[in-house]
Amino acid sequence: MVQYNFKKITVVPTRNDFIDIILSRTQRQTPTVVHKGYAISRIRQFYMRKVKYTQQNFHEKLSTIIEEFPRLDDIHPFYGDLLHVLYNKDHYKLALGQINTARNLIGKIAKDYVKLLKYGDSLYRCKSLKVAALGRMCTVIKRVGPSLAYLEQIRQHMARLPSIDPNTRTVLICGCPNVGKSSFINKITRADVDVQPYAFTTKSLFVGHTDYKYLRYQVIDTPGILDRPFEDRNIIEMCSITALAHLRAAVLFFLDISGSCGYSIAEQEALFQSIKSLFMNKPLIIVCNKTDLQPLDGLSEEDMKLVMDMKTEAMKTLIDPTNDAGVLLTMSTLTEEGVIAVKNTACERLLNQRVEVKMKSKKINDCLNRFHVAMPKPRDQKERPPCIPQAVLEAKARKEVEKENNRKFERDLENDNGGAGVYSANLRKHYILANEEWKEDVLPEILDGHNVYDFVDPDILQRLEELEREEGLRQDEEANEDLDVGGEELTPEEQEALAEIRKKKSLLIQQHRIKKSTAESRPTVPRKFDKDKKFTSGRMGRQLSALGLDPTMAIDRARSRSRGRKRERSIDRGDNDGHDAMDMDVDQPNKKLRMMSRPRSRSRSRPPSEVVPGEGFKDSAQKVKALKLAKKSVKKRNKDARRGEADRVIPSLKPKHLFSGKRSIGKTSRR
Repeated sequence: MVQYNFKKITVVPTRNDFIDIILSRTQRQTPTVVHKGYAISRIRQFYMRKVKYTQQNFHEKLSTIIEEFPRLDDIHPFYGDLLHVLYNKDHYKLALGQINTARNLIGKIAKDYVKLLKYGDSLYRCKSLKVAALGRMCTVIKRVGPSLAYLEQIRQHMARLPSIDPNTRTVLICGCPNVGKSSFINKITRADVDVQPYAFTTKSLFVGHTDYKYLRYQVIDTPGILDRPFEDRNIIEMCSITALAHLRAAVLFFLDISGSCGYSIAEQEALFQSIKSLFMNKPLIIVCNKTDLQPLDGLSEEDMKLVMDMKTEAMKTLIDPTNDAGVLLTMSTLTEEGVIAVKNTACERLLNQRVEVKMKSKKINDCLNRFHVAMPKPRDQKERPPCIPQAVLEAKARKEVEKENNRKFERDLENDNGGAGVYSANLRKHYILANEEWKEDVLPEILDGHNVYDFVDPDILQRLEELEREEGLRQDEEANEDLDVGGEELTPEEQEALAEIRKKKSLLIQQHRIKKSTAESRPTVPRKFDKDKKFTSGRMGRQLSALGLDPTMAIDRARSRSRGRKRERSIDRGDNDGHDAMDMDVDQPNKKLRMMSRPRSRSRSRPPSEVVPGEGFKDSAQKVKALKLAKKSVKKRNKDARRGEADRVIPSLKPKHLFSGKRSIGKTSRR
């Protein structure tokens, strides 16, 4: 079985890339240093090697292009004609011929200049000959630049072609545009062909695969064909014609009897008559699609006569003309009625036809000679029934009894019904209900506009009333407790004060909630711009005076806290040496005060170099050295971690293999 895999064709570079690849390789793979003091034979050899190496690289690259592209005369006629339809085989052969000519010209150029280099009498002359040789080779490649670009476009398109095996079992779907061909291939295979309600949605061949009787069949969906002269058909239609002409396949001619495709039955019958010569020696089935819109029995007499004419033509492809079953089939891809029957009929007829062809071939005799079917003859009239030992029968019966008596667990049920991920355990089968049939009933969530789960408990309303009554009693008790202070009744003045306090408290709570809810969107306003003057010392003094308190100390304390003051170290008050700093009236410097004050006890940080028992260091010097090494080891990693998009690394701007050696003044574009 020949498989055509066009995806493995090597990418064809452009002419400039081609030249850069070859000359860079020459620069890297050959020596680059030569001096005038060398012997002339060594100088000649140096430049001859460069010319030969460049010619070999050009030859290998061009040969790869020529050999990997398929030759239209050597491949299957289906692919030959398909490539001719898509790319025009004359242009294709011309492009490959120009590549072959360029390969031969480069070989001749190298041969001529190697001869001239043999007689070079100086370093300058040998170098000039080498530059001329490489320049002429590059000129040849530049001339075939359009051919290289054309072959690259063909390679990209060929890589997207479907992988069709012309010799395997094939089912071919054809017909007018928009009759349901792509919908059918999507139903019977895992192909994903675009389906739209307009003509020529399918613009190329699509392949899917299906199984029938443990055999794999490839199903090909072809673009729609119009009834017009052969020379007027476009590339899309010619793909279908090529597949019909060259593939040995069962042909399904789709017929839209509803007329919703935009073509009447008469137009579709005319198309059938124009391409019926392509159906010779192939199993042909007429498939009437879209029966959900128009049944076959509801057709008019004229349309039914046209359908019967097509059926008569299709019967000519039968092996047994007397049996007309499986020639005219009806189906609907929308309701999937008859889809599997059409697939099975097509695969069965194709299989029978392939077997019949093989039976008529000459190879069948060689195969039959290898088989011998032995038919035993009876030696007497005595009956010899099969003899099964009694122990085996008893063991079988015992196993059947054990199988019936054994209880099946969920694991056994899971294994019997598809395994994990397929079997779903039934959690309702153990429900204890008055009627066993109620187990599988579906409980609705909403019934008559009410949530069903609200009425599961029949006493829910009574319990709700009890809860409401209990809550009312608790609220009354809390109100009574608020009115009592220490168990004594409050005077009317105290009750008014208590009510005022509660009102003020609720007001503060509300203000706090409003501020909290609008905290994200409310701007921060400094206190000096506070218009309401809510947080001023004067307001605080008035409030404290109203309560009968002296506000002086509170105001002084608030002002001392708000005044920005550098924090100073306090002096120890427990000095008993007669130098009590708190009892002195003279101002002393801070340094002297710090010296007189007793040093307070506080925790001191351990220096990094101090060795702690258990760390594994013998002294602080060893620990300092270890810390330095650890810091040095993570330096590069930390630097890489901090690297961002803007931190670009510039490697060597002048790679040695490209900029060393024989470059001096002048352009750097020549090697």
